[in-house]
Amino acid sequence: MNLAKISANGQITVPVEIRRLLGAKTGDKLLFFQKQDGEIVVRNASAKAIRKAQAAFAGAAETMGVYSEDDVQALVDELRYGENR
Repeated sequence: MNLAKISANGQITVPVEIRRLLGAKTGDKLLFFQKQDGEIVVRNASAKAIRKAQAAFAGAAETMGVYSEDDVQALVDELRYGENR
């Protein structure tokens, strides 16, 4: 169990053990939501966004023929400079 105190400004310091469990780093945003049973859940919003993006792009690399870092760089170069560099 961990305890956090709310400051006069409504701020809290998230205990280090909880930050580790959430995978939260400086600058990350935490998502608080209430379940139907009233329980408050805290999630690392940054990690959730990354998982959502990964799911949305699943299979896209293979569809585009991107299999390596060199393929990614070639795609970036093509977008940046056009087909004829």
